[in-house]
Amino acid sequence: MDDSAILDRFFARSETAVDETAAKYGAYCRTVAANILPDSRDIDEAVNDAYLAAWRSIPPHRPEDLRTYLAKLTRRAALKLWRTRDAKKRGGGEPEAALEELSAILPGGDDPARNLEEAELTAALDRFLAGLPDTERRVFLRRYWFLDPIDAICRRYGFSQSKVKSMLARTRAKLRTHLEKEGYLL
Repeated sequence: MDDSAILDRFFARSETAVDETAAKYGAYCRTVAANILPDSRDIDEAVNDAYLAAWRSIPPHRPEDLRTYLAKLTRRAALKLWRTRDAKKRGGGEPEAALEELSAILPGGDDPARNLEEAELTAALDRFLAGLPDTERRVFLRRYWFLDPIDAICRRYGFSQSKVKSMLARTRAKLRTHLEKEGYLL
C-alpha cells in the first residue's frame, strides 16, 4: 500500500492505518529503535509508542514523507525510553557516545531563554546540512540522527574507521563554525 493510502486511513480514523503502517515500515522502525535500545522488548515498546504518536498526530498533521516522519517518532520514543532507564544500564552505549560527541557543540540545557530558540536552531542545522556534500551529510546523519555505530557506517559506505571518524570530526568542526556564525555559540 502506498503512503498516500495509509495517510488516508489515518485521516479516516481507520484502525487498519496502524496495521498497514506496521506492515510497510515495521522493520525500518525496529532498526531505528535498535540503534538506540539494546533490549528487544524496549525496541517493541518504542515502535508501538511511535505508532501511537502517529495515530495521535495524524490528523491534523499530514506528513510529506511518512517514512521520515515515522523514523522521527520512533527515534524520539526510543530516546525517551532510553533516558528513563537506570543510568548504570545506559552508560557506555552507542547513543550516549554519539550524543556526547555533539554535546560540546550544541547549545542547550535548562536555560529557558535557550530553549525558546529551538526552532531557529533547527533551521540553522537544516541550513548546515543542506550545504554539506551528499556523502558527508549522509555519514553525519547516520551517526547523529540514526545513532549508528561507527562500524555500521563503515560497512554501509565501505569506508575505514579512520575515514569515518575524521569525516565526523571535520563535520563537527564545520558545524561549530556554522553555529558560531549563526550566533548560537560564543
